[in-house]
Amino acid sequence: MSSKLTAFFLALSLLLSATLSGGTRKPNIVFFFIDDLGWSDLGCYGSKYHLTPNIDSLAGRGMRFTDGYAACPVCSPTRAALMTGKFPARLGITDWIGAGRRSNILSTPPNVAALPQAELTFAEVLSKAGYTTAYFGKWHLGARERDHPNTQGFDYHRGVNRAGAPGSYFYPFTRKKKPGGKPAAHDVPDFSEAPRDSYLTDLLADEAVQFIEKSKDNPFLLLLSHYSVHTPIQARGQDVAQYTDRLKQLGLPADVSLRPEKYGNTRTTQNNPAFAAMVASVDRSVGKVLGKVRELGLEGDTLVVFTSDNGGLSTLSAKRKAPTSCLPLRAGKGWLYEGGVRVPTIVSWPGVTKPGSISSVPVVTTDFYPTLLAAAGLPLRPAQHLDGVDLTPLLKGGKLGARSLYWHYPHYHGSANRPSASVRKGDYKLVRWYEDGTEELFNLADDLAETTDLADRQKPKRRELSADLDRWLKSVKAKMAVPVSRD
Repeated sequence: MSSKLTAFFLALSLLLSATLSGGTRKPNIVFFFIDDLGWSDLGCYGSKYHLTPNIDSLAGRGMRFTDGYAACPVCSPTRAALMTGKFPARLGITDWIGAGRRSNILSTPPNVAALPQAELTFAEVLSKAGYTTAYFGKWHLGARERDHPNTQGFDYHRGVNRAGAPGSYFYPFTRKKKPGGKPAAHDVPDFSEAPRDSYLTDLLADEAVQFIEKSKDNPFLLLLSHYSVHTPIQARGQDVAQYTDRLKQLGLPADVSLRPEKYGNTRTTQNNPAFAAMVASVDRSVGKVLGKVRELGLEGDTLVVFTSDNGGLSTLSAKRKAPTSCLPLRAGKGWLYEGGVRVPTIVSWPGVTKPGSISSVPVVTTDFYPTLLAAAGLPLRPAQHLDGVDLTPLLKGGKLGARSLYWHYPHYHGSANRPSASVRKGDYKLVRWYEDGTEELFNLADDLAETTDLADRQKPKRRELSADLDRWLKSVKAKMAVPVSRD
């Protein structure tokens, strides 16, 4: 048989095989999950100080959501919601894992200590469907090794510690301790052989690039979960110098204190060069990872998601300045005002999302589970992702059905937030304070900063949303904070 005829039959065989298997390769999935990144921290979301060209470029190639939400104002519950497609209240993970119970006027409920093994994560579904799966960075869904990503559907993980922040962003990525001291929960493992000038955000991006190179011949799921921009606020010296110079170039004052009355009676700042440098390191990682995707010719076959686990770290205790500002949103991490839960959300899916498109439809962390299954051509699992909806119609330029979004945070937080719950329905949002049952009502279309409480002026709307919230809390069997006994 001639070589040309042999080549013809080989090509025919491959064509028939592709046709029988559905005709196209399942898309690769690259998911950037950033810690404590606020809605106002990126150039494409309005920052004039931070430079984020790679993330801005990603938004230009896909759909940017103006009303993207984290499932909770703190990290672990949102991370659990991503993995399971369920709201945190349904899982019993309503505070960051390891926070402990706190009492004031109310005693807060116990928190589940790890993502339940009984939950079927989206990584497990994709892995069973033939995806190679990897997780890099912050996990914070269980301190024990038996609760780490490799037990929840990821074939491979690196840099996963037992806490929610690194000991340091600089080698050896540990907190200072006495010689011979035992490893601490914040110590980041796996990188003892890394170069001594390594910076953690860059190192995790390098690990992700290596994974893509090794996995390029098969569909893969890469979840790059940066510890940045969580504390400690540490950045490379040359990056900090760049943003110190940028303050002078723009004529901006450094580390400006903003009015505390707009931020839950806590202090918040802006124009922090070290924090801006950390944001830049995240942007650099996006460029490095997606540059490798492009170099390998995989860009057209790769769905990319970029989002954050909660609002920006713009609210801290009265004694500590926060490193950023969520303006024009109110408050920040730890609060159910918009600054605590509204986060940057970008999806780029070649052939599906229109380049440079913007959506104002509210979406939430739980929606990614069914959306990623749909993207992979897999059946949805509505019994698992109870609180998520497939965003594919929206990503294609269509619509989603009307729905309410809910938050339940029955805990005290270091930002001075008190136990609370909220619901968004259409343009209206209701915030309930559990200590005394008071409620605030805002129209986000007219009042994005949540400065005008309409609860007394629009009582029927308040009653409508309050009843909606009550029904939802009951349906998910939410664990509640209870009055402290004074006996």
